[in-house]
Amino acid sequence: MLFNSLNFALFLPVVFFLYWFVAKREVRLQNILLLVSSYFFYACWDWRFLFLLVFSTVLDYYTGIKMSDAESQNSRKFWFWLSITVNLGFLAVFKYYNFFAVSFAGALENLGWSVNPWTLKILLPVGISFYTFHGLSYVIDIYKNRIKAEKNFIDYSVFVSFFPLLVAGPIERATHLLPQIKKKRTFDYARATDGLRQILWGLFKKVVIADQCAEFANEIFNNAGDYSGSTLVLGAFLFAFQIYGDFSGYSDIALGTARLLGIDLIRNFAFPYFSRDIAEFWRRWHISLSTWFRDYLYIPIGGSRGGMWMKVRNVFIIFIVSGFWHGANWTFIVWGILNALYIMPSIIFNTNRDNLEIVAKGRYLPSLKDLFSIIITFSLTVFAWIFFRSDRVSDAIHYISHIFSNDLFIPPSIPTIPAIKLKVLSLLLLLFVVVEWFGREEQHALASLFQNNKRIYRWTFYLFFCVIILMCQGKQQNFIYFQF
Repeated sequence: MLFNSLNFALFLPVVFFLYWFVAKREVRLQNILLLVSSYFFYACWDWRFLFLLVFSTVLDYYTGIKMSDAESQNSRKFWFWLSITVNLGFLAVFKYYNFFAVSFAGALENLGWSVNPWTLKILLPVGISFYTFHGLSYVIDIYKNRIKAEKNFIDYSVFVSFFPLLVAGPIERATHLLPQIKKKRTFDYARATDGLRQILWGLFKKVVIADQCAEFANEIFNNAGDYSGSTLVLGAFLFAFQIYGDFSGYSDIALGTARLLGIDLIRNFAFPYFSRDIAEFWRRWHISLSTWFRDYLYIPIGGSRGGMWMKVRNVFIIFIVSGFWHGANWTFIVWGILNALYIMPSIIFNTNRDNLEIVAKGRYLPSLKDLFSIIITFSLTVFAWIFFRSDRVSDAIHYISHIFSNDLFIPPSIPTIPAIKLKVLSLLLLLFVVVEWFGREEQHALASLFQNNKRIYRWTFYLFFCVIILMCQGKQQNFIYFQF
């Protein structure tokens, strides 16, 4: 069930009505409704994988209680490592087994041994990386005595499978979400209307920006050898907007939907393309994953403690693991290594926390220095996205080599798509960047725009976006991060 589908447009109002008008008197009934709704939502993708989600939930719920009740440290370790092993084992089988099998066979062939690897013909369960990380953080926090085990199975199940974040995040923590699930929730009109604004902006990002950019980016990347260097630059540029509009659009819809139900989720994006260096970019891009790796991997292996060699080593570990988390492909690992190289100067010269405030805070325009820094950071990011988007590392290298050809400086051209479409998309991208810029100091772009104007102007503004979304609603495209 896609967020931008008619099915979800029918599903959400039904859940909202039952949640606030039927089950409002008791938080237990609200949570049961959320759990049933979440399982239905997930089953709409593939009901067979619902059993895997339930099993993972039961495993972590049970091992959490056993760790809390354990009378010895050895017993705690046993249940802890049982949960970690099984959870990572599921990821290894469903997401990484074929990658390792094929890569190992390729390595043997390079040594002169020919083998036929045995691969698994299975689908990747939607959202497995996200709900697995929910469970892992919960189990680790119990083991480290940061939280107590949750004894209410319904409440814990809602934490793992809450439908707005179930298939593509954000990656929540038990310390943040579970207390909200357990306490009584009352309807807040201001929170709900802000949630609707965030949903509207998320739909605009997905349907108008991401899906329209995808038409061009897919054509250019799939036929890179047929296009000029300037057109390939355009393709990389449009993919950068596609993946941002797609993933941050999903996150906006998820956060807005949760706010309709009286729950605040972790912010996942904070206008990353306005970053002035790579360190700032990674504080603003996929925040829930970045902070997850920081807290559960980077700090435990030493973090920024120790000498420069340890800092460099730990940063490379984090980015390589982050790349591997995104998919079982060498392209993601190269993408991670590139970002590690990008961030190295700020680590070495200790400038990685120079840009903590949003750019040009309190001003309409950035300084020339800030503007130059934004352009450089964005350009480096776009270059790295080429590897992320490509099917193979060789494809990415081929794509980049064709960029630097004799036709780099001629106007880009895509004969298979009408030129008027690119002109319209250019105007939409300009509108998108302007709205994001003026809303950059808020939690989302529409949080405060036109809030101090008359209602007629505000609603005209919202209606304008609704019309554009409906006009651009064509063939539905899956959210990119569903594959992770």
